[in-house]
Amino acid sequence: MNTGWRKYFQQVLSKRLPIIKSVVALFLVVMLSSCVESASSKEPSIQTQVKAPPASEISGTFSETAPPDVIQALRPSLEGYQPQVSILSPQIDEILQENTVNVRLQVKDLPIFKDPQWQLGPHLHLILDNEPYIAVYDLNQSVVLPNLSPGTHTLRVFASRPWHESFKNEGAYAQTTFHILTKTEENNPDVKLPLLTYSRPNGNYGAEPIMLDFYLTNAPLHSVAETNLDDTMSNWRIRSTINGESFILDRWQPIYLKGFQPGKTWVKLEFLDNQGQPVKNAFNTTIRLINYQPNGQDTLSKIVRGELTADEVRSIVDQNYTVKTPITKPSSTETPAPKTEKQSIPAVTPADVTETPAPKTEKQSIPTITPADVTETPAPKTEQPSIPAVTPADVTETPAPKTEKPSIPAVTPADVTETPAPKTEKPSIPAVKPADVTETPAQQSKVTEPLESNPKQLDTDSVPQTMGNIKSQLEE
Repeated sequence: MNTGWRKYFQQVLSKRLPIIKSVVALFLVVMLSSCVESASSKEPSIQTQVKAPPASEISGTFSETAPPDVIQALRPSLEGYQPQVSILSPQIDEILQENTVNVRLQVKDLPIFKDPQWQLGPHLHLILDNEPYIAVYDLNQSVVLPNLSPGTHTLRVFASRPWHESFKNEGAYAQTTFHILTKTEENNPDVKLPLLTYSRPNGNYGAEPIMLDFYLTNAPLHSVAETNLDDTMSNWRIRSTINGESFILDRWQPIYLKGFQPGKTWVKLEFLDNQGQPVKNAFNTTIRLINYQPNGQDTLSKIVRGELTADEVRSIVDQNYTVKTPITKPSSTETPAPKTEKQSIPAVTPADVTETPAPKTEKQSIPTITPADVTETPAPKTEQPSIPAVTPADVTETPAPKTEKPSIPAVTPADVTETPAPKTEKPSIPAVKPADVTETPAQQSKVTEPLESNPKQLDTDSVPQTMGNIKSQLEE
């Protein structure tokens, strides 16, 4: 019975064993690929064009944000460069007899310049010992470091983008240690240990967010910690402390922070080992004091706030782009402006022309009335002097009868016969001007007065009858 079952299982296993082996092999392959993928995802990335994820620990005051839009737009213009930096002098471990050092630098595969308009461009960060960096924009002149103290000093230099973000490719960093007069133990980092070089923030700022950036040397990849359990540096971290609030960075990438208060702020960077303890090496712990004042008017502050476009400041990444930007924009915007103004001018002027003739017609109607009145007034004035000229001549001769001489009445009737002639003209005078009628009775009163004084004379109505009687008497 046992032998029968044994033979049966041997036959089944012999037939199905290849299938089981293939299934087990496939399972092992899947497991190994997943392990490799998880291990590679934990390696620190130095491809800074990819936006860094939020920091693992950010304090309540400060928060991480995306880089400014203009910086993201300008970054691709410099991604093709792999700068190679070297220090020509002083030489490594050189002992100098003077305390003034002339530093000469060299860079390949990166143009170093400063745009004259925006005062920014690709440059180098030169650091003496652990002092704040010196920005170098001209490699034709050496950098003079005067009054160095006797002893050992270290120079570190790396390539930087116009907004002070460091290039992190291999060869972008150089370091040398030299001595003034003699060697000492300070400022002499151990080349076998990881080294942290503080870069930003540094100096004055006029806008948020503010970039935090650093350079790492001899720092192993995080994936080494899973393969070598005895390694104490592969799971390194960077501890950042701002005004007493700390957070941890586990990737070699710049981050942009918001939450700074106006005024001075201190920033501290430390290199930590796998156990979270600071690594004892020169320069691995650095503190900087910065000053943040909002509304800064420097170029970088305007870029961060978005007040300048990428096209306007593209000359800070491409020194041959200066001429193209100001020519295209003014030509397109200025041409349509005068066209609209020329059309609006003739539309207004005809409206004014039509209004002007209206008052002119009214003014012409006024003088046509005035001359008609003027012409009528001078006509009666010419007739007035002729009337009084005749009557007074006859009146003056009337007082002659007062002498009681009989010969006088014989003469007066001859003169009286002429008086009725002007009487025929009197009725025509009041028809022309009533003002002349009032003057005539005054003259008639003068005539009547002598008639009343003479009792022999009669009324004016009876004058023609007396004259006829007188004539009859004279004929007799």
